[in-house]
Amino acid sequence: MKGEVVTLPDSEICRRKFRETFKTLSDPTPLFLPDCVKAYKKGTLVYSEGTCMKGCYFVYEGVVKIYQTGNEGKEQIIKFAKEGDIFGFRSVILKETACTSVETLSDCILCFIPDTVLFQEIRNNPEFAYELMQIACKELGESNRYIKDIAQKSVKERLAEILLLIAHDFGIEEDGTLKLSISREDLSNFVGTATETLIRLLSEYKTEGLVEAKGRKIKLLNPEKLKCLAGG
Repeated sequence: MKGEVVTLPDSEICRRKFRETFKTLSDPTPLFLPDCVKAYKKGTLVYSEGTCMKGCYFVYEGVVKIYQTGNEGKEQIIKFAKEGDIFGFRSVILKETACTSVETLSDCILCFIPDTVLFQEIRNNPEFAYELMQIACKELGESNRYIKDIAQKSVKERLAEILLLIAHDFGIEEDGTLKLSISREDLSNFVGTATETLIRLLSEYKTEGLVEAKGRKIKLLNPEKLKCLAGG
């Protein structure tokens, strides 16, 4: 997207992509209105905590980070949303302001679903409502697991778990490099530790033959040992 005109997908293409996530949805036509698709450059704030939510978003292309900000301004990343994910819908359904902020980690194409359209589809389509509920329950389970990990696991163990989670969600290259490029700061904010601690742990991991880190790229050298370290 840098310095070039972005060709946006039309609503029909978005609907086809949406059905890859919501497989029981026979006709997603009502969800996508004309001009619902927008391109976002890397580093763009989609919305912030406290925003009055007028709808939710579907990731057509790219990656966003979903996070909360502490009293001292430090981010705590909740999750990374990728192509095929939907976010912001819980605040819309609860008619609450946004409890998280969302920023693009890469150039993105997002599809906006207005609240009125979302509510209408939930009322008219039980299968869609059920799949949304499944996503919400999965996210709740992930939150509960994170709370347990913060209480019971060391930072070194949590880092191993997070690296394996990223590998699972985004995939790895043939040489073991994570497909998701991530800064040290974002990784530390996902793990829930200081950036300096994260850098020290990556150095320890390298010495132990677990990973190799260069810039935003991290290569997993021994996933099995990482799994044991994570407590899996």
